[in-house]
Amino acid sequence: MAIEQRAYPFPWTRGIFRDCLRAGYPAWAMTEHGCLIGYGIVSLAAGEAHVLNICTAPERQGRGHGRHLLRALVRLAREQGAERVFLEVRPSNLPAIALYHSEGFNEIGRRPRYYPTRDGREDALVMARELVVDDNISRMPSL
Repeated sequence: MAIEQRAYPFPWTRGIFRDCLRAGYPAWAMTEHGCLIGYGIVSLAAGEAHVLNICTAPERQGRGHGRHLLRALVRLAREQGAERVFLEVRPSNLPAIALYHSEGFNEIGRRPRYYPTRDGREDALVMARELVVDDNISRMPSL
């Protein structure tokens, strides 16, 4: 919760995290020297995956940790038989959008007024990546 609250102006609540874990959604935790520095949560169903949250501690951002978490979630989705992976991102989150594009995600739509803002609501960009048979995630360049 501490990382989530430092990283986002409108963080997930404890209840959202609890519901995701109770539902059995796979979650990855990233540690550095025994300290939690990031996490990711994905839902898997009916041949599809949905990245629900990826977060890196603000003081650890820009070092490839988010990319590592995203790749781990995509790899897990593929191993579990997902054929595509979806996610939403704020249009104002340019670093995240650049990361997702560089990892093969493309914008496929928008969800109007999806995210809260200080002055109202912000759309979400819906992005997706197809997972094809010859798409070898383990061959992706490592960081």
